[in-house]
Amino acid sequence: MEKTNWFREHGMILLTGVVIGIAALVLTAHGNPGNMGFCIACFLRDIAGAIGLHSAGKVQYVRPEIIGLVLGSLCAALAAKEFRAQAGSSPAVRFLLGLVVMVGALVFLGCPLRMVLRLGGGDLTAVAGLLGFLGGILVGVAFLKKGFTLGRARTLPAGEGLVLPGIMVMLLVLLLAGPALLHFSEAGPGSMHAFWGLSLAAGLVVGALCQRSRLCMAGGLRDVFLLKDFTLLSGFLAIWITVTLGNLILHKYDLSALSQPVAHSQYLWSFLGMAAVGWGSILLGGCPLRQLILAGEGNGDSAVTVLGMLVGAAVSHNFSLAGNPDSVAEDGTYVIGGIGTSGKVAVILCFAILLAVALTHLPGKEEKA
Repeated sequence: MEKTNWFREHGMILLTGVVIGIAALVLTAHGNPGNMGFCIACFLRDIAGAIGLHSAGKVQYVRPEIIGLVLGSLCAALAAKEFRAQAGSSPAVRFLLGLVVMVGALVFLGCPLRMVLRLGGGDLTAVAGLLGFLGGILVGVAFLKKGFTLGRARTLPAGEGLVLPGIMVMLLVLLLAGPALLHFSEAGPGSMHAFWGLSLAAGLVVGALCQRSRLCMAGGLRDVFLLKDFTLLSGFLAIWITVTLGNLILHKYDLSALSQPVAHSQYLWSFLGMAAVGWGSILLGGCPLRQLILAGEGNGDSAVTVLGMLVGAAVSHNFSLAGNPDSVAEDGTYVIGGIGTSGKVAVILCFAILLAVALTHLPGKEEKA
């Protein structure tokens, strides 16, 4: 019994981290962009472009990994009898927070999961994002200690919990049977992808394992700061160690801050972008990956958050808020990427929104009493 309990508490989360790391290495080796075996923000951005929500030609593709994550979570939840359709916990606010998290992630050029993958590839520019993510989580935890809550969800008919999985099935059908209805990149990150079957399989396996282990990038750090519990954080570390070792073995490890794939050197704005992601993830109760997994389990509020992230991706590219990677010009000059004025203003607005949400969802004097 003790061994069983240990595996449920630690073994499963470590296994999930190792599998994610291996899957990310395999997907990158078979066509995904560098240090982007998985990236919830980047892949939702690509999907947004594929269905016409934005017209950035270099980032348009229906990513089967996202479909697999949601459907894998659904299958695991059904098998474990943990599928529960529920919603009603401040859905409008969650939509807005999903948008904010996506804007912050695309300023950095990656979600918390890709941040770990970038670190595992030797990308030193991701350190600024890690520090920002930690800072944002600390701010979010401070509000949790003051009683922040978005309210309780209520149980709903099963159909409510099947909305996002249903959308994912429709996207898969379109990808395979109706590609003419979608937009696909001919160059850039959107044009770089593994075979759809491999991507889908990786997503299904990772989605199922994440559902069983409750892996969450933000939750792991939240639990350390709030409860001194390192269980979820161990999954975070397992991904980093696996990817680092894998890249070293494959001779893909490049410890540098220059010419990293799909990354930029505006460290301040990488820090601030990921600070917004960390803070927003704590207010939401989970990082972008966790939102997909919860949506697969039947959580309608997380489904709304995912839709908010899709819209956030569209807003980021339609209004030039997203970061641009560093590049090398034809004459050999190193060109620093990053964000422009509109992106910087958007980050500041994101912090204003996060503060407003945090302050307006604290318990009143009567509730405290």
